[in-house]
This record gives sequence, structure tokens and C-alpha cells, in this order.
Amino acid sequence: MKSYDCKMAWRLPGWVAWGVLCLGWAGLLRAEPVAVTPAPAPEAAQQAEFSQCVAQLQQRALAEAIDPRVVETQLGAVSYVARVIELDRRQPEFTETFHNYLGQRVNEQRIETGRRLLKQHYDLLLPLTRQYGIPPQYLVAFWGLETNFGSYLGKMNVLDSLTTLACDPRRSEFFTQELMEALRLVEAGVADHGTMLGSWAGAMGNMQFMPSAYRRFALDADGDNKADLWNSLPDAFTSAAHFLNQLGWERNLRWGREVRLPPGFDYALAGRDVHKPLSEWRRLGITDVAGNRLPDLPLTASVIVPSGHRGPAFVVYRNFDVIMGWNRSEYYALAVGHLADRINGGGELSVTPPNDERLTLATVQWVQGALTQAGYDVGPVDGIFGTRTKRALRDLQKSRGWVADGYLSDETLEQLRAVLPAEPTPTRSGEQP
Repeated sequence: MKSYDCKMAWRLPGWVAWGVLCLGWAGLLRAEPVAVTPAPAPEAAQQAEFSQCVAQLQQRALAEAIDPRVVETQLGAVSYVARVIELDRRQPEFTETFHNYLGQRVNEQRIETGRRLLKQHYDLLLPLTRQYGIPPQYLVAFWGLETNFGSYLGKMNVLDSLTTLACDPRRSEFFTQELMEALRLVEAGVADHGTMLGSWAGAMGNMQFMPSAYRRFALDADGDNKADLWNSLPDAFTSAAHFLNQLGWERNLRWGREVRLPPGFDYALAGRDVHKPLSEWRRLGITDVAGNRLPDLPLTASVIVPSGHRGPAFVVYRNFDVIMGWNRSEYYALAVGHLADRINGGGELSVTPPNDERLTLATVQWVQGALTQAGYDVGPVDGIFGTRTKRALRDLQKSRGWVADGYLSDETLEQLRAVLPAEPTPTRSGEQP
């Protein structure tokens, strides 16, 4: 992945200080005064690097045939926002427990509001079900999770945020591409530097579309010749239905459901990377929460246990993957599905997720590094507890005779500290390493 050289200059390499020291000694040996230019203050150096990065982004935008006037006026007005980098490193999907994540997002107030708004907007939503296949409760659930039903659309300047993230090495190319798409939205007259407001990551409107999704999937549904995801609910709902449809939503299929796993279940079979027909999961003894056997169908499904063997288990279908096409987080997709079910009259989970301690990025990085040293493939040591890390943890758990659920519970962390190389650097919950 290509990445522009936009690292912040306050990370001065050691040879700079060594070079200054050498110059000082050379002056003493010659017995001559040596004028040493003081290093720039961190803020000044940071701004210089950011300005250089912006200049590179301007050249890329021109190379992609974006209107030079747009490039000059829009990128010429952007500012570096340190808060954006801080928020990027603290995404709750990376470190929050499923117990806390779900409880904060699927609560009684949001469920009741969702039910009321479903009734209020039903005449708008039902035709979208006929046209795109997306049941109304799902569109309301996305709306609820993204902006609390439109009550908070975000107040950060999208062009500032995207430029800041494009000039950060972690996901530079991704956000550079999104910045180019945002500039094309300016070209199209959707908004500009002064009016394009949204989240810290550049998502916009009632459904929090990234610029690339806005350009590809946003539709004008109210007939004013403008797809306005900020101010038009017909546009917002229609665009969301169109987006999910294009991601591959299957009509008349739910996202998944909570299930009960039989005693002695092999947790090596859990995970979205294991696919079996429902008939096979039925044969293995999985039932619904009422104890009824699963349908004897060829429908492909996976089993996931987001909070380990002590928490709820779910079978998930193709539409669960579609939801993850909107946001690449299992927690998010489970929250959307469960909120949609609750809005539609469904009940609480039959098993409450365990209330374990929130992970820190440093702890996850330690686990990844220790598993790597032990010979397991976790992928990049990035502090993100993703599919490969879960699979590696399962393999280690299985080799030790532990419950191989791939979950970093408090108990599992204690077990790992006893058998893996080193202790993680202590940090407060949510603090950056």
C-alpha cells in the first residue's frame, strides 16, 4: 500500500541530535565559535511536515483531474487536527468489550425511540423494502447506531479530518482516496470546506457515508435534484437501502440469531472463517435459544462467540457479512442486527455477555507479539484483535487443553501471562501504548 511521507516531524531521529553534538565538538577542537541553529519547536516542525504533505496531496488531486480551482481553494484551506489522530487510535471496536459495546448502543431508550420512529416513517420505509429488499427495522437500526436517529451528525470539518488522516502513515492511502472523493463532491456542488461536516473519520450525513460511498450510492429521492444526506430523510434512507442492496443484501433473510451450543462444542469451529450449512450445525447439536433444533436447510452460516464460551453465541448468515461491508466490526454488525430485532419486537439476549475488563491496545499488541514469538500467525502486530489473532489464540488454547474460544477474557489473559514470554507494558484502560 502506497503511503505518502507525511510522518509528523516531532519524531526527530537520533542522528539529528548526534550531528548537532558533533558540530559542537568540532567547534571546540578548532577553538572557534560555532553557530548552531536551534531545532524548530515541535508544533512548527509538525506544521512544516503537514504543509509538505498537503502540497503532495494537491499534486495527486491535479493528477487525478480534479478541478484546479477546487484543489487550490479546498486543500489550501485545510488544517491539521491532532484530535483526529487521537480518536483514530481509540476506536471502541478495537478495545471495548462486547458487554460494554452492546450495552451502550442497544439500550432501552434507543429501542423505544427506534420503535417510535419506525412507525412514524413506515410509509417512507416500506417502499424501500419492496424496491431494495431491506426491511424497515434495519434502516432504522443503522440510523440509530450511526447518528442516534439524526440527533448528532458530527461537527468536524471533513476535509480537515481526511487530510490529517491522509498525512498519517497508519492508513494514509485509504484516507487519501477518500479525500480525493470528497474533493469530487465539492466539484459536484454537494458541499465545500465550510459546509462539509461529519465525523472525525470523514463520515457524513444521517447514515454517515464516507465520501466514496456518498459518490457511489447516494440518491436523490425527494426530487430536488440533489442527494442531501444531511437534511433529507428520503435521500438518506433511500441511499442506505441502495448501498446495502449493492453490497449484496439477500431478501427474506435475517442477519443471524442467538443460539445455544451443546456441551463439549468444539470452539475451533467458531469464527466467520468457518462456513457450514445450517443442516450441519443442526447435526452438531446447536439449537435456538428455546431449545428447538435449527432448520434442516442448506443455508450457509457461521458460528461466532464475541465474548467467549461464557457469553452468547450466534449463527450468522450472508447478510451479517453485508452489514460488515458497511463497518468492518463484528461488534458493530451484531449491534445493528440485535437493535433491528429489538425495534421489530424481539426480546433481550438470553445470555448476558460477561463484564470483563476493557482491553488496551498495548495489551493486544503484547498478546500478538507473544503469539508470534511462539510460532503462531497473527498477521501484523497492530493492536487490533481480528480474525487471524483470534484464530492464533484458539490454536494455542487448544494446544494447552484450554477452552479454545479465541476470546481474551480476564482469565485467559492470566493464563497467557503464565505461559508466554513477557508482560505487557502497563497502561490505563484505553490509553495509547
